[in-house]
Amino acid sequence: MSGTTAGRVTLEKTFKPHWVWAIAFGSAIGWGSFVLPVEWMNTAGPMGVIIGLWIGALILSLVGLSTGFLVKAYPITGGAFTYAYLAFGRKHAFLCGWFLILGYAAIVALNASAFALMIKFLVPDIVRTGLLYNIAGWDVYLVEVLIASAVLVLFAWLNVRGADATAQTQFYFCVLLIVAATGVTAAMSASPATSFGNLMPLYKPGLPSWSAIAAIVAISPWAYVGFDTVPQAAEEFNFSPAKATCLILAALAVAAAHYSIMIVATGLAMPWMELVDRQALWGTGLAVQNILGTAGLTALVVALCMGIFTGLIGFYISCSRLMFAMGRAKALPAVFCRLHGRHGTPCASIVFICAICLLAPWFGRSVLLWVVDMSAVGISIAFIYYCAVAYRLFKWSAAQRAPAFCKEVAPGKKLVALAGMICSIGLLGLLLVPGSPAFLETPAWIALGCWALLGLGFYLVLAREYCSTPKAEMDRLILGSSAS
Repeated sequence: MSGTTAGRVTLEKTFKPHWVWAIAFGSAIGWGSFVLPVEWMNTAGPMGVIIGLWIGALILSLVGLSTGFLVKAYPITGGAFTYAYLAFGRKHAFLCGWFLILGYAAIVALNASAFALMIKFLVPDIVRTGLLYNIAGWDVYLVEVLIASAVLVLFAWLNVRGADATAQTQFYFCVLLIVAATGVTAAMSASPATSFGNLMPLYKPGLPSWSAIAAIVAISPWAYVGFDTVPQAAEEFNFSPAKATCLILAALAVAAAHYSIMIVATGLAMPWMELVDRQALWGTGLAVQNILGTAGLTALVVALCMGIFTGLIGFYISCSRLMFAMGRAKALPAVFCRLHGRHGTPCASIVFICAICLLAPWFGRSVLLWVVDMSAVGISIAFIYYCAVAYRLFKWSAAQRAPAFCKEVAPGKKLVALAGMICSIGLLGLLLVPGSPAFLETPAWIALGCWALLGLGFYLVLAREYCSTPKAEMDRLILGSSAS
């Protein structure tokens, strides 16, 4: 069960290493690898997507290493919020935490909508019942809304019921995901009806290869977000925090490999440009069904369900732990650090996340995609903070003056953190700099501005207590002890 130490609510240490790896990997995969291959190939071509995603994984490995350094030094829940406070203070912590909440919650909502999209592909006549309205070019059906809502409520309930059981379930789901996806790809490769020639041209015609690759690299923070669930769960480790780095890197490597094989599996079925032109509701599903029939589609559906379910579990866990940490620190209302009396889970945060996400299906998938595009900004900001804090955590030499929380002389680790910070700033620039391949569309900018104003309002309302609490008390609430 959870505990309380001198008025500070704490979480139970029940998470095993393979559970934590599964939370990270399952969150990073989600639904995107099964639903978006055709859209990604239309952006960059098959090879452009694969190279871009592997470059993104390598860049984020620098962030992962920096994150691992921090978890080893400070195994406390809250992730980037906690570490931003440690190095840069309360305002930076709130800014980072607020945008990260959006990034996590948006992916919870999008996973639920992806499940409804899959059901629409399988039984379109049933899902296309009860047309409500059209918003931004997307028809919203009552049945589709109910399906997405039911999934959100179910996984909120599972997360409230117990963290250890949910994390263990996550591991089994990840194993089934890998087995099913690998089996589908192997069967597609072995089929005489497929050809690797269908992957030609390797890059999108009429677009410089570097530009195509850069557009995919820009979405890497969104594609791999999930490995940073590891620090969110750090307070619940029942093992040495030193293992966090290996778990993060392993999750990134397996995720990159999985993304790659799904691009190949999709492109083998027919010339990929022809598949793009068909504008199918679910391009990968159509490709697999055409070659492997019902059996292949069933295996792919199993893999997709596991991807959706692991994404829902992982981001419910990470978002609720982040909100728990912010509530404990008085950056959010205290209700968010309230734990379930029997299960010891941050139930109020989980219920709030579910309630917010239940609004999403009513706005249609097009609007939700704008929110997700915008949330990539918040995720990139968090990655910058992870690296910046890790950079300050170490010294170049023993003679260097450093903050009180600085742990050791480690120029190699400091250099890794610096490289990760530079790369993360570059990723953010791809989203924000006009003319870049991944520059945000106008609706995403509007959504970003609305979220920023809402956060400013939250901060102004809560600022008096959050900013006036003595530093020693704030250190105890956030870090469990004095930062010095």
